[in-house]
Amino acid sequence: MGSTEAVSKPVMHDEDDDDNKPLVFKKSFVKDGDQSHRKPFDINGDSEDGRPLRSIISMTQEQEINGNTTLDESDDDEAPISSRLQKKKHVSEKPKVSGKRLVEKDSYEDQSSMKKHKASSSTAKQDSMNLGEKRKAVVSPNDTDDEDDDDVPIAKRIKADSSSNNKTPPTKPKVTKQSSTASSKKLKVTRVASPPPKKRSKRSRKDSEYAQWTTLVHNGVTFPPTYQPHGTKIFYKGKPVSLSPEQEEVATMFAVMRETDYYNKPIFRKNFWNDWRKLLGKKHVIQKLDDCDFTPIYEWHLEKKQKNKDSKEKKPEQGEKYMWAIVDGVKEKIGNSMVEPPGLFRGRGEHPKMGKFKRRIHPHDVTLNIGKDAPIPECPIPGERWKEIKHDNTVIWIASWNDPINPKRDKYINLGDSSSQKGQSDKKKYEKARKLKDHIESIRETYTKNFTSKDVSKRQIAVATYLIDKLALRAGNDKDDDEADTVGCCTLKVDNVECIHPNQLKFDFLGKDSIRYENTVEVESPVYKAIGQFKAGKSNSDDLFDEIDASKLNDHLKELMPGLTAKVFRTYNASITLDKTLRRETKDGGDVNQKKVVYDQANKEVAIICNHQRTVSKSHGAQVKKLKDKIDELKEGLKQLRTNLKRAKKGEAPLEGSDGKKTRNITPEAWEKKIAQQKMKAEKMERDMQTKEDLKTVALGTSKINYMDPRITVAWCKRNEVPIEKMFTKALREKFTWAMDVEPDFRF
Repeated sequence: MGSTEAVSKPVMHDEDDDDNKPLVFKKSFVKDGDQSHRKPFDINGDSEDGRPLRSIISMTQEQEINGNTTLDESDDDEAPISSRLQKKKHVSEKPKVSGKRLVEKDSYEDQSSMKKHKASSSTAKQDSMNLGEKRKAVVSPNDTDDEDDDDVPIAKRIKADSSSNNKTPPTKPKVTKQSSTASSKKLKVTRVASPPPKKRSKRSRKDSEYAQWTTLVHNGVTFPPTYQPHGTKIFYKGKPVSLSPEQEEVATMFAVMRETDYYNKPIFRKNFWNDWRKLLGKKHVIQKLDDCDFTPIYEWHLEKKQKNKDSKEKKPEQGEKYMWAIVDGVKEKIGNSMVEPPGLFRGRGEHPKMGKFKRRIHPHDVTLNIGKDAPIPECPIPGERWKEIKHDNTVIWIASWNDPINPKRDKYINLGDSSSQKGQSDKKKYEKARKLKDHIESIRETYTKNFTSKDVSKRQIAVATYLIDKLALRAGNDKDDDEADTVGCCTLKVDNVECIHPNQLKFDFLGKDSIRYENTVEVESPVYKAIGQFKAGKSNSDDLFDEIDASKLNDHLKELMPGLTAKVFRTYNASITLDKTLRRETKDGGDVNQKKVVYDQANKEVAIICNHQRTVSKSHGAQVKKLKDKIDELKEGLKQLRTNLKRAKKGEAPLEGSDGKKTRNITPEAWEKKIAQQKMKAEKMERDMQTKEDLKTVALGTSKINYMDPRITVAWCKRNEVPIEKMFTKALREKFTWAMDVEPDFRF
């Protein structure tokens, strides 16, 4: 059958000699080929007809295990996964390490039991054909070349070995399903001549270009357990009132929030009451929320919470089979396989819909995304069925449903942050921001020139681009009446911007997630003048940029650089600020804690640029006071240590301790060492207290997760011998696995 290939196997490491060292002393933070979260996957669950799920994997993957194909990592790392597929190599070549573990061979037995789903349109057939052409693998001589037969598994629709490419393909049996419910029923086979290959459509080329995977298998999603009534009554005007299970469930959601700020917010209470009243009905005895006393339910909640704590009862696990997907033969973790539970919507900031009841999501609300040849996952709730099944290989979500609070939005369950697909998506995002470096000067020259353009539309686009660049504002889209009245650059109103002589602008509006944006900035004189002209003759509620909208602005940005958006500006400015600040502020010497302070301050600068705010925590004051008390105690101890040093130099015995006990007599050198240690401890606490105070209203996590290229942080840690654990949590280290092997001299 032609040449065969060696199997790529993960490199085995001896971890005993390396794990005890700080990560900073290792060659890289992640060992080559370390994909510990991607273990060989033996599917133990059953398909809907009772057969093992391990029987569903395609023949192509079995050939990979048997040595017929191998992963080729020499391709461009930024290319979509579907374009980095296996290429044949001569058997004498040294196998290349893939860094991923493929599914074990015995997981692919019983291929005949695989379920196949018929494509719903000719377009879907053509997409499948293109994916098959991209994946080159060796197939059996008995397999035929029929790109258009969607009833045949992908593996059997892949081009044959090059040695048989010139042969005329024989006729191929077309398989038609009679039933998918009983494994005992046979498939009807009809032999038909292979139709001539079709030309690729533009849509097919585009889909193939952006393909994220070739095969995708998973077991669906899970749902929160059904509500169990507790039967606790509430008081209405001092009298106990019984509630139905549906009424009690929503009342409990409200009662348990008694100690939060939401509980007493007028808009939260109003929205809750409007939705709860619909469940109560017009004739219910409860007619006013303020006359309700939810104390009995709140006390029941506290009692149950304490019981769970005493018994150390764990939350029920979602189930191992729902936590993983198999993507192109590799086991990848799913972010969270459970759909959102019902509850009262909170939102962020002063969201106008806070307090509304977020209804329970059912299987008939959920759309699943799987491979064309994957079996449809069994619905976990008897009598229910999925809303829809999709086969979109250009996305990495596995399930979606309509948001009950914001019907125009969809919610998704995605592959986990540690998956290779998500990692490559992140890398592309930061690489696009890096490309902006090559265009940023010309872009700034262009909008600066247009500040004084006679064309009002050009002038508004120039000023809007300037604000997006300098203030990291979002583009902004028009809002419907039922949406939060948040504002972006293009939707600023006249009263959102105040001109302060000679060249300052004061911004005040609700930004993303209804978080208030307040900022006074100094701008260039032409910008100040242009804003004044845009405001002239308008009322406070009129649009500041009345000649443009987000669509027009985005079209302009894409003319400046392919793929340029407001978010690319934000990612670029966040990353370049971090890079330059760390290079400028990090000094040689100093301990890890001092270097961490430098990093936190640089992170703070980025968070301020991106306007990532947070409310001051209730415990902030107590935490600062506790640190201050410890610092005062250390300083008092320093005074006594210095006194004992003087006494030791005179040959006198040290003073008694504060507890009245005698202090051991030691040499002057020993006292000096104690003083240095105590002083260092006090200085560290002072730094911690100052950092806590500086960052009390700044959210560092958002920019670290979404906008600062992680390679900057990793390279900085390597250059300055700072353990990566000090900068990134375990979750972030898994998310940014792709960045861990960056060189120490990396520059954004």
